[in-house]
Parts: sequence; structure tokens; C-alpha cells
Amino acid sequence: MLYLFARLFSGDSVFASFSQWLSLLPGKTGSYLRIAFYRYAMSECHPDSVIGFASLFSQQSTSIKKGVYIGPQCNIGLSTIGKNTLIASGVHIMSGKNQHNFSALDTPIQQQGGHYEKISIGEDCWIGNGALVMANIGKQCIVGAGSVVVSDVPDYAIVVGNPAKIVKMRK
Repeated sequence: MLYLFARLFSGDSVFASFSQWLSLLPGKTGSYLRIAFYRYAMSECHPDSVIGFASLFSQQSTSIKKGVYIGPQCNIGLSTIGKNTLIASGVHIMSGKNQHNFSALDTPIQQQGGHYEKISIGEDCWIGNGALVMANIGKQCIVGAGSVVVSDVPDYAIVVGNPAKIVKMRK
């Protein structure tokens, strides 16, 4: 009820605040409560998903499909996460790579604005620990631990490194 009242006033900022609070609830109970809240508050959140301890969401327009696992301490921005995708601990999915403009040297970066892009993660992907994702990832891809994805990844690719490069195709 408190969320319903608060939601009338400022959308994503209130949503992010509730996400932060819910992220601190431990164990399966915490995961169930997070899923229950996100099913109501986000564009889509399938009940057959797991959201780990201390994982945060910043945008209500995020979609989580069936069978998604999000590990502990992730930070998820504006995105669609395809079914049966595994996201390891400490992964950051940012809302694109244009969130901040920085071309005007006479204006502080925080005042230059930017725009969010909805990042798409395909179905049946695996994103390794500590990866940073700023671009779309196709279906059945693997992103190595610590990789930084700045360009779109085609279906069935295995990418690693900073910036992430294709090292092998699964198909």
C-alpha cells in the first residue's frame, strides 16, 4: 500500500528505493518477496525466477522472463532478460552506453543529460561474475567473467575481455 501511494509521486526513483530496501532481505524468503514486488511493479517479472540478495533494479520498464536467475549483488538497469538466462554475482546491466553526455567542457557532466536505452539479453544466456553489459546480447550466448560488453553480441557467441570480443561461436 505504501508503494502504491509513493508511486503516484515519482516513478523510477521510488521504485529504485523500494528495490534497495527489498534487496536486503536474505534467503529464499527475500527472493520470494522481491519476485512478488517486481511482478507488480515492473513491466514483467515471471514468478519462476530467482533474484539474489543485494541485487538492485533501477527501472520499472525492466522485463524478466521465465526461469531467469539473477545472482547476488547485481545492478540491473533498463533491460529485457530472456527466459532461462543465468546472471552471476556482481553483474551490472546498464541502461546503454549513452547515459551521460560529456562533450561540453564548460558544463559539468552531471548536468549534460543523456538517455537510457533498453538492453536486451537473449534467452538461455550465461553472464559471468562481474561482467558489465552496455549493449544487446543475442540468444544462447556466454559472456565471460569480468567482460565489458560495449557492442552488440550476435546469437550463439562466446565473448570475453575488455572490450568483449568473440572468441568462439557455439553453433
